[in-house]
Order: sequence, then C-alpha cells, then structure tokens
Amino acid sequence: MSHANAPLTPTGRLRLARCVVDDGWPLRRAAERFNVSVTTAKRWAGRYRAEGPAGMVDRSSRPRSCPHRTPTRRERRVIGLRVSRRWGPARIAYLLGMNPATVHRVLTRYGCLRLAWTDPATGVPLRAQRRRVLRYEHAAPGDLVHVDIKKLGRIPDGGGHKVLGRAAGKRNRRHGEGYWYIHNAVDDHSRLAYSELLQDERKETAAAFWSRANAYFAGAGITVRRVLTDNGACYRSRDFARALAQHGVTHKRTRPYRPQTNGKVERFNRILLEEWA
Repeated sequence: MSHANAPLTPTGRLRLARCVVDDGWPLRRAAERFNVSVTTAKRWAGRYRAEGPAGMVDRSSRPRSCPHRTPTRRERRVIGLRVSRRWGPARIAYLLGMNPATVHRVLTRYGCLRLAWTDPATGVPLRAQRRRVLRYEHAAPGDLVHVDIKKLGRIPDGGGHKVLGRAAGKRNRRHGEGYWYIHNAVDDHSRLAYSELLQDERKETAAAFWSRANAYFAGAGITVRRVLTDNGACYRSRDFARALAQHGVTHKRTRPYRPQTNGKVERFNRILLEEWA
C-alpha cells in the first residue's frame, strides 16, 4: 500500500508506464509530467513491459534470504523449552546462550502466546472472557483479607553500596542497622490495603497489627470474615489466633512453599518495592 505522500498511486504508475511504453514518450518528459525522477519512471516502465498492469502494485519488502536468521534446529529447541517447561524468553535465552529479543522473535514467529494468556497448568489458550472468569476474586469486601510481611534492610542516610559503591557504602553503614518489617493487609475484593512499618515480626507485633488493620477496615465499612496468611511462626501463634477470634475471623493458611496462593499481597509487596522502597 502506498504511503500518504507517495507521488504515484498504482493508477498513476500505470498511466506513466503507458505514456512511455504505449505512447513512446521519452523517460525525461514522462518524469517531468508526473513529477518523479527519471529512475522512477524507468522502473515502472520496465515493470509494465515485463508484467503488464499487474506489475504496478507494491511488492513485498521481505528479503529473499536471511543469512543471519536463527537456525531451524535452534528455533526448535526454543519452542521445545517453551512447551515443556513453560519458560519465558529470558530464561530460555540464558539456557541456550541467546539474546532474549531473538528468543522473543522466534516465539512470536511460531505463534506462541504470552504465558499470561494461557492456562498455567495445561498451556491451553484462554479467551478474553475466560481469563476474566479464571481471575479469582471474592464476591464482597471482607470475604478474604491477605496478610503478609515484607522485610527491608535499613539504609542509612546518604545511601548504601548501590549508590556510593562497595567501599563507601561499607564505611557509611552503622553497626546494628537491622531491618524494617512492612506488615500488609490487602482486601481481596476491593484491593483496599493497610500497611505499617514495624520493628520486628514477632507474634505480639503481628497480633497487634491485625487489631489495628481490622479497625481500619471496619472504619471503611468492611467486616472481615476470613484472613489468609503464610505459615510464618507469628501467624501460627496463639496471640494471632486470639486477635482473630476476638472479632470472629476465620484463619486460613497457604500450602507450604506455595506463595502464589497469597499472590495478591505478594504482588502488593512488589509494588511497594518498585514504587516506594
């Protein structure tokens, strides 16, 4: 398809070629008449002689050969890893010693969908409406609240080694800086979040945090019915169980080594790292 500023459309090319071939116009006269170069007039006249009116359309710009294209055998390894292990371009590229952009082009060339657009267990493509159904979300606010703790190192004033360099960052470090513990609670339905920056992750601290978080949600008109946490020691304590029982909240815990179950608060932790910490 011709671009917007092209001096010749397929119809204009045909007129130019007929003036040269059928009517015997000199190339220079035809080029001046149609406001193009002599080289352009010669090209379209030559195509008209060889192919007739069918040669006036645009040809594909795809090269006839590509010597530097990834070998077919290497492409098959890329597709095999994608199907068998369900890896993304970065992990496949690291294993095969390739550029991630090259792996991404190979996957696109063979019509591989993004991992987010496929079922995690089977790899079957999901339609748009099906994806919305599979995104689990409780029907009402308070049906489930995700609770978790994110540990962050305390960076002294002036920055650490990532800003100052290894030697200067070590000199700037004070003894016993320790960590901050961000306690988070995220409502599954509304995504309303409550966070506190606390000194530790002990059972007393976690229980007190939940009491304040529950009061915050109650102030927003949300009655919490269930809480989902991991299997950390503070969440398995009697103090935390009593804090939940005072308001009739049911406690649920994730399967061991399955942080995906508490994925909403895990994603919230990542947002805090990227946008705040």
